[in-house]
Amino acid sequence: MSTDIDAIRRVIDTVEHAQNHELPDEFLALFRHDAIWTTGGGKRLYGLDEIAAFTRQVLPGGMRGMSVRFEIEHLLFIRDDVAAVKLRQVYTTPDGLDVGSPLWIMAKEDGRWLLTACQNIGVPDDEDVAPGRPVFGAAS
Repeated sequence: MSTDIDAIRRVIDTVEHAQNHELPDEFLALFRHDAIWTTGGGKRLYGLDEIAAFTRQVLPGGMRGMSVRFEIEHLLFIRDDVAAVKLRQVYTTPDGLDVGSPLWIMAKEDGRWLLTACQNIGVPDDEDVAPGRPVFGAAS
């Protein structure tokens, strides 16, 4: 089990690295081909082709002046090969912090944990959020 937790943590660390360094290919390599992704702005993306098209459009330049970090809040193994990962996502922007609360369902395939069904949402009552919601208040 601790090996799986470490592997899931590496996926989360890779998402953080890929977003902070605007590396779409690194990010996209973490998904199943049939994954579902809902952005913080509510855009629903079905399958890796849609996720890739969106990512390649928004990620280059999308993190200019910002950084993000992810913290695991809760990890639930639904089965040995399926995990629900609840995260705290903290963006640092020139206007202050903004906080998201992603839920990532991950599946283990061929020994590798992959993002499978993921949804992001802002946390309106988080005490760290800057006025005006620099990330989740903007059109995404």
